[in-house]
Amino acid sequence: MGMMRQYELVDRVKRYNPNTDEELLNRAYVYAMRAHGTQKRASGDPFFAHPLEVAAILTELKLDDATIVAAVLHDTVEDTEATLEEIETLFGPDIRRLVDGLTKIKKLDLVSKKAAQGENFRKLLLAIVDDIRVLLVKLADRLHNMRTLHYVPPEKRLRVAEETIEIYAPLAGRMGMQELREELEELAFRHIKPEAHATITKRLEEVTQREGKVIGEIESDLKAKLAERGIEAQVYGRRKRPYSIWKKMERKSVSFEQLSDIFGFRVIVDKPEDCYRVLGIVHMTWPMVPGRYKDYISTPKQNDYRSLHTTVVGPGRQRVELQIRTDGMDRVAEFGIAAHARYKDGRTAGVVAAADESRAYQWLRRTVDLLAEGDNPEEFLEHTKLELFHDQVFCFTPKGRLIALPRGATPIDFAYAVHTDVGNTAVGAKINGRIAPLLTELQNGDEVEITRAEGQAPPAAWESLVVTGKARAAIRRATRVAVRRQYAGLGRQILERAFMRAERPFSDDKLKAALKRLARTAVDDVLAAVGRGEMFSGDVVRAVYPDLEPEKRGATGDAKAKPSGKGWFELRQGENLKFKLPNETPGSDAIPIRGLGGDLPVRFAPGGGAVPGDRIVGILTPGEAVTIYPIQSPSLAAFDNEPERWLDVRWDLDDKRPQRFPARIQLNSINEPGSLAQITTTIAEHDGNIDAVSMVRPTPDFTDVTIDLTVWDLKHLSAIISELREKRVISRVERVVA
Repeated sequence: MGMMRQYELVDRVKRYNPNTDEELLNRAYVYAMRAHGTQKRASGDPFFAHPLEVAAILTELKLDDATIVAAVLHDTVEDTEATLEEIETLFGPDIRRLVDGLTKIKKLDLVSKKAAQGENFRKLLLAIVDDIRVLLVKLADRLHNMRTLHYVPPEKRLRVAEETIEIYAPLAGRMGMQELREELEELAFRHIKPEAHATITKRLEEVTQREGKVIGEIESDLKAKLAERGIEAQVYGRRKRPYSIWKKMERKSVSFEQLSDIFGFRVIVDKPEDCYRVLGIVHMTWPMVPGRYKDYISTPKQNDYRSLHTTVVGPGRQRVELQIRTDGMDRVAEFGIAAHARYKDGRTAGVVAAADESRAYQWLRRTVDLLAEGDNPEEFLEHTKLELFHDQVFCFTPKGRLIALPRGATPIDFAYAVHTDVGNTAVGAKINGRIAPLLTELQNGDEVEITRAEGQAPPAAWESLVVTGKARAAIRRATRVAVRRQYAGLGRQILERAFMRAERPFSDDKLKAALKRLARTAVDDVLAAVGRGEMFSGDVVRAVYPDLEPEKRGATGDAKAKPSGKGWFELRQGENLKFKLPNETPGSDAIPIRGLGGDLPVRFAPGGGAVPGDRIVGILTPGEAVTIYPIQSPSLAAFDNEPERWLDVRWDLDDKRPQRFPARIQLNSINEPGSLAQITTTIAEHDGNIDAVSMVRPTPDFTDVTIDLTVWDLKHLSAIISELREKRVISRVERVVA
């Protein structure tokens, strides 16, 4: 087929628009031909043939001059020396805008990672909403490219086909352009699933040969029946396309044989009321298939499609699908939004008057407005109903970067999708400018801002609350690292003090030299093992200094020393370790304790806790956290025979980030209405935080109340206790130390 000539293009437009501006069309033809010069397409044809074919496709949609000219020029800015300014000078601002929109779309890669795809889809919609004609040119451009796709290298072919089936075909359908949609799907299907396409096409041929003449019979039969009742109608029989058959087979999981309606008929009449009359005649002639009747005339589809659908059992016992519509409905069904093109005076035609009423166009407008404002996230990509976006939510960073996540995702997933470091340091989130819990389920169009704090580690509990694999893996890794870091930190502190007591220098290098003797591969492994209580500090000291003289270990054998009042006590079990009990001397070499969530794996004595101001001791349980007990705790007696588990610890409080600590009190109150209220109010008024309350009533007159609370320090706790003692309803208040 030779290239279309200048006069042929003008003739095609004149056929439906006698007032066309011939001079404008000719100017565009010449300009584009010169701009593209000798460029060739993959097929070997002159490049210029492509914009002409695109323009020709648009003449079938009967579009206005500006759209046809934009089609002729649509590749010039991208592929030649031409500039937008030049186009504006020669062809006016309207055409410049169309060409600019098309140039922008050309740069989008719509089949990329899903996240980028969403971002690009958004840009695509923004580019086409200014003027729907941009979309029409783009669809025609894509159609011509798909028709010549076999000239393109195979690896690129699949990408273009996928983009077509995922984005452009559904968009054409959304705009009501069924013909175009079907052809795009068909061409893409051929490249994406060549075997399926070939098989179905072959089967269709066989069926058509077998039953082809039935089509003719039904056509004439139907026409005659309608004419008897005085209804003028055109009847077209047609075979379904391979892609729609394949989709139905996939959707309903049926085999080709089980497909009923391979043939469809279109009955086209003059007036809407005739549609219903035809329906009555059809149903009286042939039995209808229940559940297959749909009335899209009284309730049109979102893309303005209107028709009656029904399926009947035809003369050859086969099922026949019928679409009954008027001529106007048929035009909208074929051309969709393109059918709304209106000519004002033939000079500057635009898609104006009727496009305002077109529901498909309103849909597009609404969708894009939402995309642009992100105001109503619910509707955002919901009613685009593009196959692409069903199970995803699209959210934005404050800078407008788009992040695609699975449904049910939370700001934590979002943070990890942005970057692992952002996830690991996330402490809060703002959704659309408002502070929200990190576990909020994100909606389409949400803008999410993550608040970070360096040195944070994600709580292990997040792992079960996130929905993306990336977040789950990162949390698992980060908690492992954080816990190990805590144990290694504790191990280092224990060892520094053990070496100090042995009066020998401690360094990582010295430890490195002893790794073999300790059967560990890295310094961190030794530190973590000591922190976990799996290796004793004494063994490490001896491994580093094998020459440590036994005399150093004291001469009293295995005698156990209890803490003496002096703040020192010696524990002997084969070695002499001195533990300094925390006393009021600041800067002692005890391990500093900062409370929960600090750098060390710490917990407080269950059943009583410990608060700053208490003298404390730490007990190391292998594989667990260090448990901090007040020195007066009766539980400590249980560890008398295990001196290597005792750690010398001291409080180390950060004035800038005050923390509460756990304590328990027990009180005995008189049974009278409101006594519990008085207790809790007193604690609250004094800034105590109640965690748990349990009550036992030993006698009818009294209740024993146990309260777990958190306080700032011992002074704070004492103040609360003395305040409670003042209350008439309370007979006794004690602090509990377990």
